[in-house]
Amino acid sequence: MNPRFSVVIPAYNSAATLTRAIESVRAQSWPAHEIIVVDDGSADATAEVARQFGGTVRLIQQSNSGVSVARNAGAAAATGDWLAFLDADDWYAPDRIRLHAEWIAEDGRLDFLTGDYEYRDAANVLLGTSMAQHASGRAMLFKSKVANPTPAARVVMDTPAEIAAFVADHFGDTHTLSVPRARFIALGGYPTGFKVCEDVHFLTRLVAQSRRIGVVCQSLGVYAIHDGSATRRDPVAAQRENVRTLGDLMRLAIHFPLPVRQGVAVRMQSARYNLGCALTKSGQRGAAIQAVLPLLTACPSWKSLRHVLSMLRG
Repeated sequence: MNPRFSVVIPAYNSAATLTRAIESVRAQSWPAHEIIVVDDGSADATAEVARQFGGTVRLIQQSNSGVSVARNAGAAAATGDWLAFLDADDWYAPDRIRLHAEWIAEDGRLDFLTGDYEYRDAANVLLGTSMAQHASGRAMLFKSKVANPTPAARVVMDTPAEIAAFVADHFGDTHTLSVPRARFIALGGYPTGFKVCEDVHFLTRLVAQSRRIGVVCQSLGVYAIHDGSATRRDPVAAQRENVRTLGDLMRLAIHFPLPVRQGVAVRMQSARYNLGCALTKSGQRGAAIQAVLPLLTACPSWKSLRHVLSMLRG
């Protein structure tokens, strides 16, 4: 049976980029079952842009509640059996849905799917690709070349080491994720109350209940790099929020399989180090030391000790 994809696009003050995002879905070689735009209380013409597409786009409007609530609202309204997500400032590659849909039709044992994507700046200049920039992605690229050396290579991620590495530093982003709607709903969707790392929170919970993850080793879309991101506007606040979100995930991780727990611990280690670096750069050395000290008890290792010493040195 061919999968039906509902594509959910959360949008907040996205009038300038929403048309590009929607058109990239409409141009798919495997047509989406439906496109759902969730206007998260925009003050600009976001809703009007969505309405210009008539009945080909379903528009949901809500008061400003954050991206997690918007994604969850779109998923709740979806009528397809698979969900895909796309932020309003990003866009899909033409075969993004097809490459996943054909594989799903062939192999009903895949729990969810992900893939590679490009980073591009405001001038549409290619800055790199995700899988090549992450150790877990490079491992999958190597595995795919050995298992299936074709231009559209794909590989299953299924070993404990692969899963731990993916959780620790995943290469797939929200717009490369394909997940069964029933599983998304059962997991409770994206967590609310977090402004940063909510995608990692959901993805990790999804991985914790998965055994076979499909990876398409070619670009499925574009992640737009721009100065308006929360991380670039206020690095310290963004990294604090990152640690807070991962702290909640650590609380849940006691119930996860060992490889997933290990991946979460490594990710928290990196998050605290990144917070320490952001604080150091802002001249807050004391706060930087306090940020990384918990690693000595939570993740006792030479790496944790080096992180603390690096903050002491400034």
